[in-house]
Amino acid sequence: MVDGCGHLDRRSLLGIAGTVALGAVADPAGVARQVLANAAEPLQPKPVAAIVTAYEKILHADVLVTKVVAGWGQDGGPGPALNLASLYVDQFGPKDLARPIAKKYGVPIFDSIEGALTLGGKRIAVDGVISIGEHGNYPVNEKGQQLYPRRRFFDGIADAFEKHGRVVPVFSDKHLGPEWRDASAIYRRAQEMKIPMMAGSSLPVTFRRPSRTIPMGAEIEAVVGVGYGDLDRYGSHTLDCFQCLVERRRNAEAGVEWVECLQGDDIWKAVDEGVVREDLMDAVFRLIPVRGGRDMRGDAASSLLLFRYTDGLLGAVFMLPHYAGGIGAAVKLRGQRDPVAVHFEERAEPAIPHFAYLLKAIERMVHTGRPSYPVERTVLTSGILDRALTSRFKGHQRLLTPELEINYDPVDYPFAPHIDLNSDPREPLS
Repeated sequence: MVDGCGHLDRRSLLGIAGTVALGAVADPAGVARQVLANAAEPLQPKPVAAIVTAYEKILHADVLVTKVVAGWGQDGGPGPALNLASLYVDQFGPKDLARPIAKKYGVPIFDSIEGALTLGGKRIAVDGVISIGEHGNYPVNEKGQQLYPRRRFFDGIADAFEKHGRVVPVFSDKHLGPEWRDASAIYRRAQEMKIPMMAGSSLPVTFRRPSRTIPMGAEIEAVVGVGYGDLDRYGSHTLDCFQCLVERRRNAEAGVEWVECLQGDDIWKAVDEGVVREDLMDAVFRLIPVRGGRDMRGDAASSLLLFRYTDGLLGAVFMLPHYAGGIGAAVKLRGQRDPVAVHFEERAEPAIPHFAYLLKAIERMVHTGRPSYPVERTVLTSGILDRALTSRFKGHQRLLTPELEINYDPVDYPFAPHIDLNSDPREPLS
């Protein structure tokens, strides 16, 4: 059954019989109808392969993949209806967890992506792929982007699909790319091959305080986001959270016309001159933690990302690495006096629970063949982030971005946008 937030309960997520042929994907609405029509059937685990850069304690591979074998709380309790069939690990660090996990749970580690997807055989032998190109020892380019091998991973996955004549759903962790040329190439190839795909941060599906979202079809007059950490690593989290709110505005999403990254006094000039709504920024700060005793305006490491959507809405995201202690956003809706402000919470216990909710979204996709939310959201935020880093590198130029005029409609993805604050990530999927 489906609850009032659009959640499918665990019994509604049954396995869909058969495979997805290369170049043909089941009708999404038909898949959803089939799921609901067979809700009484038990949900049988489906095999997945994990393709990861590095696997150590608390790294993304651990807080996602270990939940598949050890339960939602990584404590031996119940977990997703997924079976970890194989691993590919790009780098084995001094604190490697992949080998002990593989030994404990009987999971083979392959020395190639194709091997992990075929289990060493001559066909795609898994029903889903979790690709985690995050963490590990990789170079950083002149714009400050760490060059994780997300495109190499995806191309290895897609090459195996083409070779063996079958595609299955793929999740790619964090922003695509990190460079725009890689993000756009991944998306283009996924579209051409009709690969069901999701990507992005765990934080759009984390706990929200207060537990609220933006009504679908709302008229948004202004919006401000705030994030912490460095621009490359944490900008992706902040932009994904920001975008999952604004994409719900009237007439859906058609992308971004230009992007600009401001620093230093130019940030606060934009605030003082009213380009950015200070009242919305203040609404965020009433919710998120801040580092006391710090001078918000005196931090040379801060950035303000400005970007204009094709419908004229101005996006404004502050990255305040030494002042903000969390991620949040505030939205001014037409006809409402007070803004809708939310804090996207990050909790440590049990076992980084927001990744449990991300895994639940992946579980849905593997069992239905349909992404739980649009990959285009992350394609767009990946492009905004890359263009912002490029703007910073080029002396804070405003960059026109016709390549980011990306269209999608979140109405096509009716699953819940966020998790109720009273829910428990260790409970069955709901």
